[in-house]
Amino acid sequence: MSALPVPTSHYLRCAGREIHVTAWGEEGAPVVVAWHGLARTGRDMDPLAAHLAGRYRVVCPDTLGRGLSQWSPAPADEYCLRFYARIAADLFDALGIDSAHWIGTSMGAAIGTVCASGLFEPALAGRIRSLLLNDNAPELATPALERIKAYAGSPPAFDTVGELEAFFRQVYRPYGWLGDAQWRHLTETSTRRLPDGRVTPHYDPQMVRQFTDHADDYRIWDHYDRLRIPVLCLRGEDSDLVLPPTLDAMRGRGPGAAGLLDVIEVAGCGHAPALNVPAQYALVDAFLRKSES
Repeated sequence: MSALPVPTSHYLRCAGREIHVTAWGEEGAPVVVAWHGLARTGRDMDPLAAHLAGRYRVVCPDTLGRGLSQWSPAPADEYCLRFYARIAADLFDALGIDSAHWIGTSMGAAIGTVCASGLFEPALAGRIRSLLLNDNAPELATPALERIKAYAGSPPAFDTVGELEAFFRQVYRPYGWLGDAQWRHLTETSTRRLPDGRVTPHYDPQMVRQFTDHADDYRIWDHYDRLRIPVLCLRGEDSDLVLPPTLDAMRGRGPGAAGLLDVIEVAGCGHAPALNVPAQYALVDAFLRKSES
C-alpha cells in the first residue's frame, strides 16, 4: 500500500505580508494553485490536493486575513482582488512557479480570473495555463452576496468546538456531501480561540470590507473578456450565486466566444461544490488533461 501524501507548510513574504501556504506533491512537478473561498482557508483544498499530489505540485495558500496568514493592518486597502493578485504574483516568484493551472473556489476563482487577465499584475500574464471556476463567474447574484456578507462579517463564537462544527455543518450544507471525518477536518482547520476562551471561524472579520470599500470588486467582466486559456466553470446546481443568465453571457464573451469555456453543473450542491468526492475529482482530472493536450 502506497503512503498517503503529506503536505508541507510554508510562510512566505508576499506584498509585504506573511502568507501561509500548504504544498503537496513533488517539487518539479507541474503546478496547480488551489485557492479557497471567501471565509475559508487553504486547508479546504486538502482532499483535492491529496488526490492530485501524485501528478502535480499543489499549492494551497491561505488568503490574507484567513487561516495562518497575517491579518491586514490596512483592511480598507488590502482586502480586495487587486491586492490579492499582488500577493499571488509574489507567491509565484517566491516559489519559482513559471506557470500553473489554477483551481479556485468562489473568491479563489475570482482571484484566479484577475491574475490570469494580467490587468492588475502584468507579470502574471501567460503564467496561468488554465482556470477552473468553482461556482464563480464575472458577475454574481446580489441577494447571494448580501447573504454571504451577513454571515461572514459577523462570525459567531461558541463555547465548544463541537458547537462550532454544528454551525459549519449548517452554513456549509450547500457544499454537498462531506463525511463526519471531513466535517471534523474542516472545523479543526478553520477554528481560532478568542481571548475569552470561546472558538470562532479562523479569519479576520474585517475582510468583509471588500464588499463595502470595493463594492464592485466581483464584477470582473473586463478581466474575463481578456482570457484566452481553457476555462471550466463548475456550477452547483442549486447555486444562488452563479445564475444561468450569467452563464449564457459567459458563453458569448471572452473564452466562451473563443471556444475555450466549458460549463458543468454539479448535482447535489449549491455554493460551492467541496471538490472532495470521486465524481468531482473526475471533472477536475478531465479538465487538467484537456488543458495539457
